Amino acid sequence: MIRILLAEDDQAMRTYLSRALQNAGYDVVAVDRGTDALPLLKQEAFDLLLSDIVMPEMDGIELAQRCNEVSPHTKVMFITGFAAVTLRASREAPQARVLSKPFHLRDLVLEVQRVFGLAEHARL
Repeated sequence: MIRILLAEDDQAMRTYLSRALQNAGYDVVAVDRGTDALPLLKQEAFDLLLSDIVMPEMDGIELAQRCNEVSPHTKVMFITGFAAVTLRASREAPQARVLSKPFHLRDLVLEVQRVFGLAEHARL
């Protein structure tokens, strides 16, 4: 089963995304900040880091850079509602995919499937 570490500071969004990904068949661990995600990346194996970019203490871009150091096999996908931040993410973490808010949950699940080359249809 694909394991996803979700770092999202907004509680409602974190719950919403976690449920959607779990319903689609993924194992999801959710945290509210990058500083909580980093130790998990060091201790456990995750296939995907799904991170908001704008978060307190450690933003998603720094988290992705640290993820690449401690868990280089983990793929990275950003979610953000800020267009300017999307440009920065594309520049500083070019290997990561960026999904801009607002998005439909089906779009999120389909994008995660694309990251892993899965052809099956989203189950929502």
